[in-house]
Amino acid sequence: MRINVKRIDSNFNFEATNEDGNSVLIDASSYIGGHNKGMRPMQLLLAAIGGCSAIDIVSILRKQKQEVDSFEIVVDGDREPVGVEGYSLFKTIEVNFILKGNIDIEKAERAVKLSMEKYCSVTKTLEPTAKITYKVTLI
Repeated sequence: MRINVKRIDSNFNFEATNEDGNSVLIDASSYIGGHNKGMRPMQLLLAAIGGCSAIDIVSILRKQKQEVDSFEIVVDGDREPVGVEGYSLFKTIEVNFILKGNIDIEKAERAVKLSMEKYCSVTKTLEPTAKITYKVTLI
């Protein structure tokens, strides 16, 4: 796996491109001179949890013949204050899975549990430093 990150302006705006040519814009906050032209790196981590688990969950629900009409994930992260080291890790992350369709709630909850506790590599990467909780909302 390889990602190429290329600076695209004279400040903090970058484009990250994967081996398939897909890209995402990255920028710093305006507080340090960014122009909000992309996601900040820590936001990308939260997006990665949502994306990783979404792929798992849709795959599991398809195998169970569940009809998902819409699927939204809201990820909230709370970071610790910046320490002497200069970095600030996530201390808590809450993930809310909102599904709509002809879906058995028990199957949805099981799919989410499997993703969050077994399959999602992003969740497993962040677990050592963040308390990650989740819930399922079926509309």
